Amino acid sequence: MSDKLSLPVILQAHGISRRKFLTFCGSLATLMALPESMVPAIAAALEKAQRPSVIWLSFQECTGCTESLTRSHSPTLESLILNAISLDYHHTLQAASGEAAEAARLAAMRQFYGKYLLVVDGSIPTGDGGVYSTIAGISNLDMLQETAKGAAAIVAVGTCAAFGGLPHAHPNPTGAVAVSDIIRDKPIINISGCPPIPVVITGVLAHYLTFGAIPELDALGRPKAFYGESIHDRCYRRPFYDQGKFAKTFDDEGARNGWCLFELGCKGPTTFNACATTKWNQGTSFPIESGHGCLGCSEPNFWDAGSFYQALSTPLTPVGRAAAVAAAAGIVGGAAIAMHNRHTKAAAESGHQTVTVKDLEKPPGEEK
Repeated sequence: MSDKLSLPVILQAHGISRRKFLTFCGSLATLMALPESMVPAIAAALEKAQRPSVIWLSFQECTGCTESLTRSHSPTLESLILNAISLDYHHTLQAASGEAAEAARLAAMRQFYGKYLLVVDGSIPTGDGGVYSTIAGISNLDMLQETAKGAAAIVAVGTCAAFGGLPHAHPNPTGAVAVSDIIRDKPIINISGCPPIPVVITGVLAHYLTFGAIPELDALGRPKAFYGESIHDRCYRRPFYDQGKFAKTFDDEGARNGWCLFELGCKGPTTFNACATTKWNQGTSFPIESGHGCLGCSEPNFWDAGSFYQALSTPLTPVGRAAAVAAAAGIVGGAAIAMHNRHTKAAAESGHQTVTVKDLEKPPGEEK
């Protein structure tokens, strides 16, 4: 649990030269959507950064989030980041067990109180006092509340921790909830996905290492650098959507030609994640590229949002889209005119003067 080793020392011990270190910093800048000009600043910050203590709690989950993070080949960004932090407690990865494991968690909490990062994957069952999932005789609910008290920030890894996920799906017999439903007095970063993309997890840790603060978040508490755009916006099949070319089955000619999977239930238009750009398995592919529509797994309540194989709506043809835009413009324009007429009538009835657009265009002091 050493907190005295800086990142360059750790990397040097793993045979990473200064040149490779700067390349590593460039990769971080790209990963965090920062300009190349930020690379020297990142390098300077990391050279001074100390290994932060990380306590990782796994609750009502399938271990998929840990599998996602560890399914990498050295020396990838993932492995470098894991070597740059002090992972002091992790149910799956730690060698200790039983009393020794819990002693390590409590020791890290005492030694780094107010400074450690708390990473949580899995939802928290609250039904019947939280008896549905316990660790060392402690309910997930109690362990989360106890460990969160001394955390500097919390990273909710996976849709289960971020939004409740599959355990939260109807009828939710265990009363599963998200981390943010329990902890309300700490900064929480939601890294949703079932599971999340590995470099999204490590990207958040890299940002914290570099700046000592959490990244900019969206309305759902997710890092904007990774969740700022929908999968549909960056999907390579998007041009076929715009052309009205859709696969009707998973093995028809359209599917073989790479046409859009929207009519087969793809949730890309309503799902925000970096799958289409960062991809999986070291940038090899992502579900849509493999021929299957997006399930929307990084969004709240995705399991209860309807069939995975039913379209969100009926897609419009290019002509239909143009007509829809024109109709929408007409509706907005008509509403504006109607509102103006109502305002004018009300003003006349009340004796107030009505100010028009042309009045506002007259020079100051000119008689209206």
